[in-house]
Amino acid sequence: MSNPVTIIMIEDDEGHARLIERNIRRSGVNNEIIPFTSGTAALNYLFGADGSGVEHRDRALLVLLDLNLPDASGIDILRRIKENDHLKCTPVVVLTTTDDAQEIKRCYELGCNVYITKPVNYESFANAIRQLGLFFSVIQVPQPEAT
Repeated sequence: MSNPVTIIMIEDDEGHARLIERNIRRSGVNNEIIPFTSGTAALNYLFGADGSGVEHRDRALLVLLDLNLPDASGIDILRRIKENDHLKCTPVVVLTTTDDAQEIKRCYELGCNVYITKPVNYESFANAIRQLGLFFSVIQVPQPEAT
């Protein structure tokens, strides 16, 4: 029996966050979405009180990560997730305005699972997120280990 996947959305632009959540819902995904507007708050949540990440070993997570955060580097957040024994199998979808080839390569080298550049046009952005929601409805996320 698989646990429902919780989506951790790290997005500092509240307009983008609302658009992302609304269009994920429009694609039929009803999973819990926990939004964070700062990288620091997201890291505190993911790594827990003791900083180990062990608090989430019994949860299936998927991280939706903006790279351009005011208080933390999305690259550093990605690196920390993928280097952590309890979080490293968590899928990370980078959703950002950055379309620099070196940045894209770096994210994949660090272990991001999908890299999506946010379209500038509102309707294109909304459509891309609906498609992402459809993707979320069919992907397999690693389930937590039985404890």
